[in-house]
Amino acid sequence: MAELEIHRPEGIRLQKVLASAGVGSRRKCEEMIEAGRVKVNGEVVDQLGVRIDPDDVAIEVDGKRISVDDRIVTVVLNKPAGVVSTMSDPQGRPALDTYVAGYAERLFHVGRLDAETTGVILLTNDGELANRLAHPTHGVSKVYVAKVEGRVAKQVCTQLRAGVDLDDGPVRVSDCQILDVSGESSLVQVELHEGRNRIVRRMLAAVGHPVLELVRTQFGPIRLGTLAPGEVRVLGREDVGALMEVAGL
Repeated sequence: MAELEIHRPEGIRLQKVLASAGVGSRRKCEEMIEAGRVKVNGEVVDQLGVRIDPDDVAIEVDGKRISVDDRIVTVVLNKPAGVVSTMSDPQGRPALDTYVAGYAERLFHVGRLDAETTGVILLTNDGELANRLAHPTHGVSKVYVAKVEGRVAKQVCTQLRAGVDLDDGPVRVSDCQILDVSGESSLVQVELHEGRNRIVRRMLAAVGHPVLELVRTQFGPIRLGTLAPGEVRVLGREDVGALMEVAGL
């Protein structure tokens, strides 16, 4: 084992760490290791005797980052309309603390949604993960579906991809799709990699289509799915691992 930098004689056997993380049974994890499906700090480990310090390494199974820290709690909330993106509000408005009051851990919200925007907001007790996901340098993608005024033409998506000048600088989307046009309103889906204040609302208003309703359906790899307004789901280890990957951890 001496040739493996990550081996720690006083550490925990890798297969035990994987099994404790919910990857599979101990035997299944041993088979994964022997098949070369497990990497530790980017290095393939195919020997069963390897011991590691789980707090000091990055583990991947089949190329996916695995979270092995039981102390980390990360949840996704479908934020309802009218709820402000703070853990408590001095003005007495509904806040995020109401929805995570049952957790013993102190959770922090990742970024913000304006009060009237609904959908995906993440909360975690991992301060480093929260900071990295929210920091603009990491450019984590967000997907929104907006109901807007007017009948949106294809040229609008072309314009949004090319970029729109706002008061605080230009913004462009990485993807734009017109989902529906009916009557005097349209449904538009946009994907972008920044999170300036009310950026989607301002961007769509700038191209002549003020937002009537707005929902964030995805933050990085985490999708809203069937989560009902006000409902919270604890993210599994693979989901947390995927978040750590996009955050560069």
